[in-house]
Amino acid sequence: MANKPNIPKGTRDFSPVEMAKRNYIFDTIREVYSLYGFQQIETPAMENLQTLMGKYGEEGDKLLFKILNSGDYLSKVSDEELTERNILRLAARLCEKGLRYDLTVPFARYVVMHRDELQMPFKRYQVQPVWRADRPQKGRYREFYQFDGDVVGSDSLLNEVELMQIIDTVFSRFGVRVQIKINNRKILSGIAEVIGAAEKITDITVAIDKLDKIGLDNVNAELKSDGLTDEQIEKIQPIITLEGTNEEKLKVIADVLKESETGLKGVEEIRFILDVLGSIGKEKTPALKNEIQLDLTLARGLNYYTGAIFEVKALDVQIGSITGGGRYDNLTGIFGMPGLSGVGISFGVDRIFDVLNALDLYPKESVTGTQLLFINFGDKETAYSLPVVVQARDAGIRTEMYPDAVKMKKQMSYANTKQIPFVALAGGDEIAEGKFTLKNMTTGEQQLVSPQELMEIVKS
Repeated sequence: MANKPNIPKGTRDFSPVEMAKRNYIFDTIREVYSLYGFQQIETPAMENLQTLMGKYGEEGDKLLFKILNSGDYLSKVSDEELTERNILRLAARLCEKGLRYDLTVPFARYVVMHRDELQMPFKRYQVQPVWRADRPQKGRYREFYQFDGDVVGSDSLLNEVELMQIIDTVFSRFGVRVQIKINNRKILSGIAEVIGAAEKITDITVAIDKLDKIGLDNVNAELKSDGLTDEQIEKIQPIITLEGTNEEKLKVIADVLKESETGLKGVEEIRFILDVLGSIGKEKTPALKNEIQLDLTLARGLNYYTGAIFEVKALDVQIGSITGGGRYDNLTGIFGMPGLSGVGISFGVDRIFDVLNALDLYPKESVTGTQLLFINFGDKETAYSLPVVVQARDAGIRTEMYPDAVKMKKQMSYANTKQIPFVALAGGDEIAEGKFTLKNMTTGEQQLVSPQELMEIVKS
C-alpha cells in the first residue's frame, strides 16, 4: 500500500478560498505601495550562497536552506573531510546555492547588478516566498511570503516617515489595530558604548531583542554568558525597562547618551521622524491612525540595520511581529557599492493572513468566487444559455456553465458548496419566452427575468 503523501513541516497548501484571501492581502498592500510611487521587481528563489552567507548574523546563517550541488557533488570532497564531519566546511564544498532567507539581501544584490539602469532614489516593492530552516510553530513557517518595500539612493528620513504612513495605511485598510514600534540601532550602539561594551553591540542587540519571548531574567543571563559584567548588565536595566511617552523616553535616553555622539545621532533621527509625523497630522485627523511607540528593547537582530528600525504588533491577536524593517546604510557595500543608503519594510503575509482569519476581517466580496451558475439541462438548453454566459462575462460577472447535464440536485449542490449566490435556469418554458428563472441562493427567491434583467440583478 502506497504511503499517503504529505508536505514538509512548516509549509502549507492553500485552498481556493484561502488563495482569495491571500490575494486580497497582496492586492491591498500592492495598491498602497503604488500610491507612494513604488515599482515591482522579482528575484530568483535561489541565490549564490556567497550572496547570502554573513548577512544575517551567525544565527541567520544557520537558518539558510542550502541546495546540494547537482551531479557528482562528492568529487571535490576528500575522504578526510568526510570523516572529519565539519558540517559548515562540508556545506561550503557541497552547496554553491541557497534559498533566499529574505527579500532585502537579494534586492541589494539586484541594485548592485543593475545600478546603471536604475533611477535613484529607487523605490521597489516585491512579493515572493522566502525560506528559513527554523523550527515550525504557531505563526512561524519554513516557507512563507514577504511583501517588501525599499527605497535606496536617499539618506532622507522622509523615507522613514513615508514607510510609517504605508504601514499605518495598510493595516487601517485591513481593519487591524496595531502598535508600530520604532527604535534606532545608533541608540543601541550608544548604549553599548556608554556601558563600556562597544565591541559587544551584536550580542547585546540579539539578547534584548528576545525580551518579549524569554523575559528579562533570561535576557540578563544571556548577556552574562556573552561576556558582559554584572555592572554593565546593571547599567542596561533602566534603559530596557524605560516607560513613559515617546518624548519622555527620548529625554531620558538623550541624557544617558550625552557622551555618545553616535547615540545622540540616533535620538535626533527618531525625534525627526516623530516630529514630522506629528506636524503633518491634525488633532482630529492624525497622520497615523495607529499608535507609534519608541521601544528601546527593539533590536531587529539582523546585522545590516544601521539606523531607524521598525516592528509592528497586532493588538487583538497573540502572534509575533507582522511587519518589520529599518535602515541599512552599508548593505550594498558588501557587494562592491559602498555609500548607497537604503531603508525598507517587510510585511509578513502569512502572519497577516492568520490575523485576518482570527478576527474575521475579510470583506465578503474579496472571497466571493463565481457569482452566477447556469444549470445544464441538455444540449438545447445549453445552446440557449451559452450566449448569455458570454454576455455575463463581458459584463464583468464571474460566471460558470455547469459542464454536464446531470441531475439538478447535484448541480445545485455544486452551487451551494462553492457559495455561488445566483443560479440561472432555462427549460422549455423559459426558452419559449426568451427568459431565465433566476434563483437567489441566499434567500431562496426565484424570479423570471430577461437576460438584461438577470445581469442587472446579479451585478447589484
